[in-house]
Amino acid sequence: MSVMHFFRRKLVIGSIAAILLAAGAYSMFWPKALPLSQRYTTTAVQDGGLVETVSANGTLNPVTLVNVGTQVSGVVQKIHADFNDKVKEGQVLLELDQSLTKAALAQSEANAASARASLDLARANMKRSRALFKKEYVTAQDVDTATQALKAAQAQLALAMAQVKRDRINLGYTVIRSPVSGVVVSREVDVGQTVAASFQTPTLFKIAQSLTSMQIDSSFAEADIGGIRAGQQATFTVDAFPGREFTGTVRQLRLNPTTQQNVVTYNVVIDVNNDDGVLLPGMTAYVSVITARLKKVLKVPNAALRFRPAADTVIENEHVPEPGGKSEGIRGTVYLTGDKGLRPVRLELGASDNTDTEVLAGALKSGDRVVIDVATPADAKRRARVRIR
Repeated sequence: MSVMHFFRRKLVIGSIAAILLAAGAYSMFWPKALPLSQRYTTTAVQDGGLVETVSANGTLNPVTLVNVGTQVSGVVQKIHADFNDKVKEGQVLLELDQSLTKAALAQSEANAASARASLDLARANMKRSRALFKKEYVTAQDVDTATQALKAAQAQLALAMAQVKRDRINLGYTVIRSPVSGVVVSREVDVGQTVAASFQTPTLFKIAQSLTSMQIDSSFAEADIGGIRAGQQATFTVDAFPGREFTGTVRQLRLNPTTQQNVVTYNVVIDVNNDDGVLLPGMTAYVSVITARLKKVLKVPNAALRFRPAADTVIENEHVPEPGGKSEGIRGTVYLTGDKGLRPVRLELGASDNTDTEVLAGALKSGDRVVIDVATPADAKRRARVRIR
């Protein structure tokens, strides 16, 4: 390696090190060399409208969903309704095999006929016993026995007739009819399938009474539930129509909480108009409930409330007084640029959206410029060019 090449290599390495050192020093000390107004990115406090919302996910459901079941067991013989069919109240949906129920009815009717014949015989015996008793051919005990036999025959006939009535009702239960007018959203059985109505009634169909009016069952965190009231307006979107916003109205806040992994949520029911039929049961809805709508308030950017100065920043009037207003209100701090450093301002805060927060009390007015971030070198150069022009 030549001496010239050695010195050239040393020179290149030294130059690179010097550039890196200068860049590091510049990035470390450049803000302190600038005027205070250029060291930070600021934005103006404004008067204006503000809409506060709380958000959650939910599921679209029919307002009334009827589970149609059966009270008797049997084999499905005929199905007269399918998915998405519109049905009327009383319309036949399904028929079960009637062989066993018809046989049971025939047996009970035969038992009733036998009981009726026994009753006729008991009446005749009773009549005969009374006639013979008058002629003193039989004793009073014989009359009592005939009377008891007549009453037993009457009871036996009543029992047999009740059995006939029950079997006729069961025969009617083999024809499943719709209890409401609506739309079939689910069919749970097929022809040939056996359904057993033992301890729990099996579900055969699910019928939505109407899909023009639906509801969203949504779960809101307990931290957000305090501002929700019946009658408030809500907006929501669904994945099927990402560019479209739908509206609804809060109908009910249900008081039964749900706790999962120590997180408490409450079910909020939102009424939705679905006249055009584009919303379907089971869709996921991304809901925002409007809890406050303010027309003209002093509002500060949320970025200013999140800003915190570095530890070595000069703070003027560090022991800033608390704002007026209610002591239980939400408090926050913003920073203005002062003569020698940043000047903190304590605020009492109100409603908030994703961008701004209402100022209820504090030494802040419209037009004041609050700090939202530390300026980058590019920001400072851009401001300097604007002032030169």
